[in-house]
Amino acid sequence: MLSTLYTQTFGVDHSEIRPLTKAGSNRRYFRISGPRTVVGVIGTSAIENNAFIYLSGHFSSKGLPVPKVIAVSDDRLCYIQDDLGDSSLFEMRGDISLLKKTIALLPDFQYKGAEGLDFSNCYPVATFDSQAILWDLNYFKYCFLNTTGVPYDEGRLESEFRLMATRLAHSGKPTFMYRDFQSRNVMIKDETPYFIDFQGGRKGPVEYDLVSFISQARAAFTPEVKEELIETYLQSVSRYVSGTDGRLFRERLHEYELLRTLQVLGAYGFRGKFERKPHFLKSIPLALDNLKGILATGNKTYPYLTEILAAMLEHEASASATEIRPSLLTVHVSSFSYKKGIPEDCSGNGGGFVFDCRGMENPGRYEEYKSITGLDKPVIDFLESKGEIQTFMENCYGLVDPSVECYDRRGFTSLVVNFGCTGGQHRSVYGAQHMAEHIKTKFPHVNVRLTHREQNIDCTL
Repeated sequence: MLSTLYTQTFGVDHSEIRPLTKAGSNRRYFRISGPRTVVGVIGTSAIENNAFIYLSGHFSSKGLPVPKVIAVSDDRLCYIQDDLGDSSLFEMRGDISLLKKTIALLPDFQYKGAEGLDFSNCYPVATFDSQAILWDLNYFKYCFLNTTGVPYDEGRLESEFRLMATRLAHSGKPTFMYRDFQSRNVMIKDETPYFIDFQGGRKGPVEYDLVSFISQARAAFTPEVKEELIETYLQSVSRYVSGTDGRLFRERLHEYELLRTLQVLGAYGFRGKFERKPHFLKSIPLALDNLKGILATGNKTYPYLTEILAAMLEHEASASATEIRPSLLTVHVSSFSYKKGIPEDCSGNGGGFVFDCRGMENPGRYEEYKSITGLDKPVIDFLESKGEIQTFMENCYGLVDPSVECYDRRGFTSLVVNFGCTGGQHRSVYGAQHMAEHIKTKFPHVNVRLTHREQNIDCTL
């Protein structure tokens, strides 16, 4: 679809389409190279795509820094937009000047961006009202709190959820709420911040966006940086609203910070605990640390919720201290014949190892070994009697082991290790089998998938 759209738009074929790193959503992004390099997007919802396309056009008309949509497919499921490069603000979050420049732009989106905006185009709802807040709170309850097993009184918890929804629901002047305003959703090009991924935006309170940014779990801003960013925001927003009471504003921020943190934990619970996405699992402890800091300041408005959250934090701290962490990593080890090509990496990550076993004498040249494989003792004895394969395998282990350890520690999900020979029957089978057994012995918590492709053997160790 993107290839056709590119050709229709620019009148020439592209030279390359390369997938970009996938994040939390189901949308897929691609860099399309050619006479003009652009980013292609494939979504699963035409309505969600329409929200982004409409908002991008509206913000562009206001002179706000966003990627412009260049072309859209007839079914609205894919589109092409400006390529803003690969540098996100998250990677430059130590640059306080860029952080302040970004925060200073936020009120332009919230106030100027709201002028003339038809909020009926927003997805999935037009307004961050009390019902939308209850959805977020129940998202936290079902996708995170319930997974901890901490008991609670459904009625009392629901009562305080409704109180929070009433207090924090949007009212007053129509302002645009970005909804997921964080440093990962800001690209830096030529020292200028560009805002992306605003398709979930809607009419809502301005405090929510500021809280989303400064309390982002993985950004880990210090209290001093947070205060500097709040001051920057207050100075910038004074262009639109005069006489903002800084003390009352900070009190409101504190309540929205609690709401946002619970919403984030719900998302991390769903994406991490249910979908097993490593990025989100790794972020859970950071979000819990944020919550611990919020509760430490005291909260008299929601006493029962505070009590349950404290119990949850205590439970999670105890569980993490005793839990044997299941590995997210699966090492895919395969044997193959070079005549039939190197096995495809279905993970889409690329990389890994390919070891060529053809430098050792081939048992397949001898009649007595032609009907058996590298799993059989006669072939094993033949290979080991030559002395070459043990040295070869030790060198392979020395290369692979550090990657397994690193991938496992960093929460990666896939590593591919391939062994090839002429027929995929003797030397490569020996190599793959011994490598898989070695990894499982040295890293017993890591998942190991073993495939002898030409022998039609596929198993999990």
